[in-house]
Amino acid sequence: MPWSTSEIPSLEGRRAVVTGANGGLGLQTALELARRGAQVTLAVRDVQKGATAVDRITAKVPGASLAVETLDLADLASVRAFATREDAGGLPLDLLVNNAGIMATPPRLTADQFELQFGTNHLGHFALTGLLLGRLKAADAPRVVTVSSIVHRLGTIDFDDLNWHASYGPWRAYGRSKLSNLLFARELQARVDAAGIPLRSLAAHPGYSSTHLQTTGPAMSGGVLGRLNAWGGKVGNVLVATKDSYGAQPSLYAATHPEVPGGSFVGPTRLGQTRGPIGPVTSTAAGRDMAVASRLFDVSEELTGVSFGLAPAAA
Repeated sequence: MPWSTSEIPSLEGRRAVVTGANGGLGLQTALELARRGAQVTLAVRDVQKGATAVDRITAKVPGASLAVETLDLADLASVRAFATREDAGGLPLDLLVNNAGIMATPPRLTADQFELQFGTNHLGHFALTGLLLGRLKAADAPRVVTVSSIVHRLGTIDFDDLNWHASYGPWRAYGRSKLSNLLFARELQARVDAAGIPLRSLAAHPGYSSTHLQTTGPAMSGGVLGRLNAWGGKVGNVLVATKDSYGAQPSLYAATHPEVPGGSFVGPTRLGQTRGPIGPVTSTAAGRDMAVASRLFDVSEELTGVSFGLAPAAA
């Protein structure tokens, strides 16, 4: 039988952090985790939108245990501040869902002068995970789920120009950030395995799910082109995309399925990974290149200044 969210086990007494939980996939992920009894922190850039998301969840799950915390993944100072607050609480963290993201934006930089999509989607989540590793290690069976995309298929890793100083393309840059998400999830699993840490790191992708990403990023270009791209995103959301509740299922499967192996990539299994039952799926060869994954991990530590304290796995 196809997996469904009804199979999520009780999460009573477990703590989860979901980034970008004010809408779309993140909101649906937080909702289902809360429905199963998890204490969920909505880590969001806009706390007012986070508060609205809390209202939407509690309307469906009265008594849900929810908190809202500020987190701007495009600013490493904000990432560090969030992690410091988590550390101060002194509680184990059972689940981290690296969900937030931006898509197909015009050329912009983060607060730390990284290309916006690579800096937000990959480096922000990389730093967050590293800074929360102590809280995760304090849990009995922690998991980290990092949301990638089928658009990782467009991605390449150019270590000589990670910041896109030459020939920037919005979709190619998005593909690189999502390939980086996938490689990070797999390399983290390899390193915690080598260190004997009982943590499961997984990647997930929603297929093509209707969210604000298809319109917000393209609209940032402004002008006629920006409006046309945003309009195209709206049409695609209506005619092609699945609902966000379906798009969140791969993340929830990766976060809660009792038997899914660490290092897996989870998504829809049919019609080019856009429809059908949820389960482990394949990636491009680039998404399985562990030599590149290991180098990217090391480079990401250098760029963010966040060390995981994990040695590379043996070749």
